[in-house]
Amino acid sequence: MPSLPPPPSSLPAAPAAVVSTLRAAGCVFAEDEAELMLTTARSPEELTSMVDRRVAGLPLEQVLGWARFHGLRITVEPGVFVPRRRTEFLVDQALATAPEASVVVDLCCGSGALGAALAAVLDGAEVHAADIDPAAVRCARRNLAAFGGRAHQGDLYDALPAGLRGRVGILTANVPYVPTDEVPLLPAEARDHEPLAALDGGADGLDVLRRVAAGALEWLAPGGCLLTETSEHQAAAAVEALAEAGLTTRLAVSEELYAHAVIGVRP
Repeated sequence: MPSLPPPPSSLPAAPAAVVSTLRAAGCVFAEDEAELMLTTARSPEELTSMVDRRVAGLPLEQVLGWARFHGLRITVEPGVFVPRRRTEFLVDQALATAPEASVVVDLCCGSGALGAALAAVLDGAEVHAADIDPAAVRCARRNLAAFGGRAHQGDLYDALPAGLRGRVGILTANVPYVPTDEVPLLPAEARDHEPLAALDGGADGLDVLRRVAAGALEWLAPGGCLLTETSEHQAAAAVEALAEAGLTTRLAVSEELYAHAVIGVRP
């Protein structure tokens, strides 16, 4: 790779120098991050910009412009919620619960990572995603385009085409579930660079989940499933919320990913 220009960052192109700069900024996985930047950057100037933005605290995925998720490279634009690795567990649980699903809806879709991952496996499935944030919807459209999926802007079910009612085989909803009082305690990467609406779940973190659960029976096909992610301490209340909505509910846990998926099936 050609040498990087001197100022403004005065960062040499040598991988060791990139690692050193990232480590000094507090990046725990500096070597891995440096490798990703070095292989993604298309010019010395772009590499310099990437390192500078990462040092300034932007999430790595927003710096790179993509995230790895369930075997896919998901486009992640600035200001859009970054898909977490633990959320891959939600995809696996959805596929195990409804392996023949032909209609998929991804509510609170963010980048559209869940919808894209499901579309990649469920060949030919009709896939829709929805989010209240226009930046997220634009990003999701890019990620779903290869699968013929569609992304809609609006508040939960209000965003969806009416013709989907009673037809949805898999309904994922990676809702915001951080209690309002705990949002200031989040890492700065999330707190300062991801939309508040994608993080803040209300007083106990379950406000949006309850709204999703309340409408699920109307949209799910018989045997269709709703899947959502929650924290360990919220899991029991989340299970109860889906059960109260009339769904047959269970909790799935991945110790490896520290992931908790609440699954509700329409009887």
